[in-house]
Amino acid sequence: MSQAGNAAHYFVDSHIQAGRGGKCAFKEAAGDKRSLTYGELAEQSGVVAGALSRASIPREARALMLVLDQIEFPAIFWGCIKGGVIPVPLNTLLATDVYDVILKDSRATILFVSQELWPVVQPAAEASDSLQHIVVIGGAAPEGTISYERFVHEAEPQGTVDCSEDEVAFWLYSSGSTGQPKGVRHVHGALKATADTYGAQVLRIEQDDVVFSAAKLFFAYGLGNGMTFPLSVGATTILFNGRPTPDSVLDVIAAERPTVFCGVPTLYAATVAHLEGGAKPDVSLRRCISAGEALPAEVGKKWEEIWGTEILDGVGSTEMLHIFLSNAVGDVEYGTSGQAVPGYELRLVDEEDNEVTTGQVGELLVRGASAADGYWNKRGKSRATFEGEWTRTGDKYERTESGRYIYCGRTDDMFKVSGIWVSPFEVEQALIADPRVLEAAVVAAEDETGLEKPKAFVVLKDGTPSEALAEELKELVKLKAGKWKYPRWVEFRTDLPKTATGKIQRFKLRDLVK
Repeated sequence: MSQAGNAAHYFVDSHIQAGRGGKCAFKEAAGDKRSLTYGELAEQSGVVAGALSRASIPREARALMLVLDQIEFPAIFWGCIKGGVIPVPLNTLLATDVYDVILKDSRATILFVSQELWPVVQPAAEASDSLQHIVVIGGAAPEGTISYERFVHEAEPQGTVDCSEDEVAFWLYSSGSTGQPKGVRHVHGALKATADTYGAQVLRIEQDDVVFSAAKLFFAYGLGNGMTFPLSVGATTILFNGRPTPDSVLDVIAAERPTVFCGVPTLYAATVAHLEGGAKPDVSLRRCISAGEALPAEVGKKWEEIWGTEILDGVGSTEMLHIFLSNAVGDVEYGTSGQAVPGYELRLVDEEDNEVTTGQVGELLVRGASAADGYWNKRGKSRATFEGEWTRTGDKYERTESGRYIYCGRTDDMFKVSGIWVSPFEVEQALIADPRVLEAAVVAAEDETGLEKPKAFVVLKDGTPSEALAEELKELVKLKAGKWKYPRWVEFRTDLPKTATGKIQRFKLRDLVK
């Protein structure tokens, strides 16, 4: 073991040795608009490590982070890793009962929480048998807690502990798009693996880049965008702790002038609709990327028309830490997820684990160095997902003759009509092609004979819901996707259920049609 095996050595300490101590690493886009240089990140993370040691938090103990995207986030995350404590960033938009489940599951010893988020986690935290310290960031500390300033005050900075790159460095809880979140354990070496593959060879991040990720740092996608990739080259990250709406995102882009923007399909779609007929900020984006769900082709084309910058749509997962399948610079084909990111291998298999041929639908399996070490406290699920070097994604894909991959839906989302598989995403893309449609989700519903047929839930950006419009949309799907794939029912809604990371929760829609 050595200090070099600790991810904090590569992503934090090495910048001091390279003479980048005065370079801005993080800058807040809201509030006090504080900033943090690479030198200050190294110093403050060392102080956090020292404070954890002073508080008798042992190595490998879990430190929950219910922290907004603010300056303290990177200091705490890297301070924990420096000291050998396991940081566990949490989704900041969950309910109290979910935090209660996570607290009991993780048996965390310490909780760092932004003051704004304390009320929702307070009942679960106060009922916890494992928490020894609750550190509140911002303002006065409520009773039974300690302020962040007091926690780190006069703590002796601690150096980066020696460890193996195969040791668990941090956990992420899955987004829970299909149910309760799972604790996903990642090793030190996984962070550099994503930087060396996607960061360097697809995103092609550079030292002079300014990165703005609408996806938050608690999300695996956001952690790579806003932390791993910028820190791998000495770039700057814009932190925004507000809700990413078209208005707020465009305001940040106009004010901070990022060169790299990282979004999700729902945000891209809403922003395109917002900008149609209006003016965009006078900012040149060098690179735009998308993940979380497959990007509808129409959204990608319209974004590129508006901004003059293509969107590199890709696929990743919490289990693989970041994107492993993606479109590439100058090689974008909207409506596909592209090809394997250099450093990763892909397979498509049927229900019997036999390789499928070109044009057939199969489950996507991936092999790469960033794969998780498994789920915490879920041995059966770990064995079903992580099969040797291969990880099951739960996504259904079709591979084209040119080697590109077309998303067909989650394994649980796929269904058969007349004995033939239907891809909800294909039907959804056809619906979104109508300029009046903002979003669409398709699930299986039973007709009067008990047979499954497609049902569409549609959110309009323009137009009034009507039976006539529903019939027009049905005809559009027949034209673009095939007559047998059209939705037999179209239900108009004002919104669709989503996770905090923007993924549509189709399982909730399926519950509505049971």
